[in-house]
Order: sequence, then structure tokens, then C-alpha cells
Amino acid sequence: MLRVCINRPEKRNALSRAVLEELGRVFEEHGSDTSLRAAVITGAGNKSFAAGGDLKEFASLRSEADAQALFRRANEALGEVRRFAVPVVAAVNGLALGGGAELALACDFRVAAAHAGIGFVQGRLNISTGFGGGTDLFELMGTRRALRLLTEARVLDAEEACHIGLFDVAATRDEALENCLERFLEPIRALAPQVLRAFKALASDHRIGLTRAAREHREQTEFVHTWVHPDHWAAADQLLARKS
Repeated sequence: MLRVCINRPEKRNALSRAVLEELGRVFEEHGSDTSLRAAVITGAGNKSFAAGGDLKEFASLRSEADAQALFRRANEALGEVRRFAVPVVAAVNGLALGGGAELALACDFRVAAAHAGIGFVQGRLNISTGFGGGTDLFELMGTRRALRLLTEARVLDAEEACHIGLFDVAATRDEALENCLERFLEPIRALAPQVLRAFKALASDHRIGLTRAAREHREQTEFVHTWVHPDHWAAADQLLARKS
């Protein structure tokens, strides 16, 4: 299990350029680890998952070239999360705002603390989404609901975020986030790493909009790989032995 923690609690885990670059580097570096079954991203403390981009640092970025470079670097970093070889879970330990909400959506799943919240609040600063998360939001929520979330620019609590599908599950009021996370990860841990990589590959191809023919080709490739793997035959032989 790869665990990544944004450790800037004094800055509400704001996403500076250094944080974004390190995030991309870590996910790129571990993408070839075939022993992994999942990855988890969280923030330090219990107040913020990530409070968005580091506004103090970004205040000097005023030109079009600066803005283009910021978007490109941030989107590349989140792209490593999106493309990671196995499922990535955002353990939302507090508020995920602006760019922090975009980071949460770059992950495959979102498990939230009871007090957590998420908000695409970029409009309050008179900007649009800047890390590629707008594309993720429209893909996940559909055109009408995504546009409403962007134009309302408000923070949703964990219950509402679960209700509309932004969060997959939230801890109960008397439950620690870590316990909720472990329950969510339990079925994932039960699958073989190569099977999880196959499922993630199918999801990634769909996410980037490959043609059906290309996705079916990927599905065939992954099926063949997992079919001939010894893990498949060990499971099949065990099942047949129980039935005989």
C-alpha cells in the first residue's frame, strides 16, 4: 500500500508548486511497483485535506505564460495520480477546497471523515478550475450537476457529498477516518495486484476517452495476462476442489 500525506498543516495543506511536483514524482516513481494493490492520499491533521493552491506563493504569477505553466505543471502532477497503475483513494480528513477538491477528484475513490467537506470554490476568486479537475468533475457528475457545483461555489458537507456521489463513503460521527478507510480497502486488499492493475487500466482508458475498439483491445490483453497467471489457476483449482 502506497500512502502519501500532504504535510503542511500550518498552511492547511495548501498545494504549492513544490508539493505538486513531489506528488507527481512519488506517483510516477511507484507506478512500476507490481506489489501494490492501492494508494492512499491524505492530508496532515484533521482540518484540511488540501485547502487549494498556495495563494501566497502563486500571487506573483500574473502573466498568461505564468498561468499556463502553473496549469500545465499542476495538471501533470494530478495526471500521475489519475494514471497510477492501481486504484487511488483520497482519504479526505478535512476540507478539500479548490485545487484540493481537484486533487480529490483525480483519485479513483474518496473516503471522508464525518466532518470533512468538499467545495469547488474557485469562482469565489474569479477563476476557473486550474489543475484539470473541471474535466474530472464533468466526467463524474455530468454536465448539469457539475456546472451547478461550479457556479454555486459552495462547500458540501460529507453527507451531501456522499448523496450526490462526490464521496464514496463517509465515516460515522463516532468513527475514525482510518477505520472507515480500512473497511473500504478490505475488498481491494483481497484481490491480486495484477487483477487490480488490469481493472485500473480499463478505468484509465475509459477516463481518457479511448475508442471502444481500443478499450476492448486493452480488455483482451488484460484478460489473457490474468488468465494465464498462476494466481488464477490456484483460485480456480481451489474452487473446483470445494465443488468436487
